Amino acid sequence: MTTAHASEESASWLLEIDNLTCGYGDTTVVSDIHLALSEGDIGCLLGPSGCGKSTILRAVAGFLPLQNGQIRLGGKPISVPGRAVPPEKRRIGMVFQDYALFPHLTVAQNVAFGLRHLDREERRLKVTQLLELVHLHDLAEQHPHALSGGQQQRVALARALAPEPTLILLDEPFSNLDADLRRRLSLDVRDILKTLGISAILVTHDQQEAFAMCDQVAVVRDGRVQQWDVPYNLYHEPANRFVAGFVGQGGFVKGTALGPDSIASELGIIRGNRAYPWPKDTLVDVLIRPDDIVFDPESTLRPKVIEKTFAGTSTLYRFRLSAETEFEALFRSHLDFRLGEPVPVRVEADHLIAFERT
Repeated sequence: MTTAHASEESASWLLEIDNLTCGYGDTTVVSDIHLALSEGDIGCLLGPSGCGKSTILRAVAGFLPLQNGQIRLGGKPISVPGRAVPPEKRRIGMVFQDYALFPHLTVAQNVAFGLRHLDREERRLKVTQLLELVHLHDLAEQHPHALSGGQQQRVALARALAPEPTLILLDEPFSNLDADLRRRLSLDVRDILKTLGISAILVTHDQQEAFAMCDQVAVVRDGRVQQWDVPYNLYHEPANRFVAGFVGQGGFVKGTALGPDSIASELGIIRGNRAYPWPKDTLVDVLIRPDDIVFDPESTLRPKVIEKTFAGTSTLYRFRLSAETEFEALFRSHLDFRLGEPVPVRVEADHLIAFERT
């Protein structure tokens, strides 16, 4: 597992998860989890369904006891085996997948629900400020059923922010929205959290959402964190083959090591930015991303187009070079090739990502 910013002092972390193991009853779901989130950062738990993302989030919220390890918030333990600070005393806000709004309360009353300790005027001012922040001030007297999904999500966020939590947990908060609204709302939520300086952890299976919204991302598989890093490193410097295949688009091409930084393949000799310790002639698999392939009229490498997906400003092509070598390329849309057409291309893999073949 790779941990970004590992050299920073422990005191700089807002949230620390150390050797976390937990599950349901006698069943262990996640184990050996190590994460640390800086104050003001937005982190993400990213992975396929059933990998343990929501279990980690529930443990941070205080809904699950720990079998092993420790969770600290602001340097203070909030969960250890056999002892935990109750969820309502953790100063952690939660935004659920289904929003969990109170249908009989107005928007303003939903947001004010956690502000009973304030007097009436303080509560009114706080609610007004939050509704203006999430651009819902003109819907204060509406009930949730009258709102769109995106508006309900904003109400849920405002309600979670109202008690001024130290940390916000977002459990698949945009999954019920259409793709375009998901993109826009995720960026809006990021802006709101950054404006307030509030840290958050997002759970999602959508890597575009994770990369657009979050400062650091944990890729989770089978109850273990494979890599905890900034999005750029997850894409260009994956810690293992699973992360390489899960993050971004791309596929593996067979190759043979010529030296520490060069590999022979059907696509030619591929060179990159890193040195591997393999002996010469080691059989490897090289990850080829769509942005590693460039159109080159002078190239003698001419694979045939077998699929194409038009996306407006660009077109994603799938090429076949031989029975066992296929790869994708993303070209500007004015480069319009027909199915079956041979296209001159070359590999320009600035970041060499390869793994020994097993």
